[in-house]
Amino acid sequence: MELFLQQVLNGLTLGGIYSLVALGLTLVYGILHVPNFAHGAFYMAGAFVSWHLMAAWGFNYWVAMAGSAAAVALLSVLAERLVFHPLRKASGLHPMIAAIGVLLFLEAGAQALWGADFHRMQTPYTGIIELGGVTAPVQRLLIIAAALVLMVVLHLFLTRTVTGSTIIAMAQNRDGASLVGIDANRVAMLTFAISGVLAAVAATLYAPINLVYPAMGHLVITKAFVIIILGGMGSVPGAIIGGLIIGFAESFGAFYISTDYKDIIAFVLLVVILSVRPQGLFTKGAH
Repeated sequence: MELFLQQVLNGLTLGGIYSLVALGLTLVYGILHVPNFAHGAFYMAGAFVSWHLMAAWGFNYWVAMAGSAAAVALLSVLAERLVFHPLRKASGLHPMIAAIGVLLFLEAGAQALWGADFHRMQTPYTGIIELGGVTAPVQRLLIIAAALVLMVVLHLFLTRTVTGSTIIAMAQNRDGASLVGIDANRVAMLTFAISGVLAAVAATLYAPINLVYPAMGHLVITKAFVIIILGGMGSVPGAIIGGLIIGFAESFGAFYISTDYKDIIAFVLLVVILSVRPQGLFTKGAH
């Protein structure tokens, strides 16, 4: 039972990170209706900015996280204004290629600034708590709690505020939202800023138990795409539940099957679930 609960803890940790990244990705998809491959680079940039603020400038963990969130939010808005906005009326292929270009540009920039080496981010939360025989590192508990709080805050923002309602309206029908007076440009910039904040916070939370390097966003964003397809393209609840499903599947799969196959499990699940529900878990019709 202790080993089982240990995997539950690991699954919640992974699921929390995956859900935060997938939430930002699915919000942007709702506005652009194209996969934003650059989102993985924003995740990577968030980790590097936090690491630099702590290692070079001596900021504490939370101040570095806030600075990283602000920097990546600004970076995301600039990408929307300079790259995606001019292509808003182009076919879906053009923004997709542009997103890949942004990804490569940011990775090259990170490598030029900080090098290609792996870096370890320090955290003040290095303790371990024993919970009913389960060894729980404080950093993992922090990830779970922070992810839960951010999901609740985002849900309340989208459902209980006027600004959040405009984002949902834009995701449902961009032209219709513009006709009723919603400023499409402002909503698009706000959505990109929110996605950047979520990516930066997720990266800063996970980096202390992982490593910081220019290609760190590749695997995470690949799994985030699996999650939003699994949960339904553009579905916020689907991004959260999908992230938890993949997190638990990887944790239990690595323990009970083999760690060699843990990164493949997400794609096997995707094939199995889409064979039964091609539209994903939380959408009504196939896309």
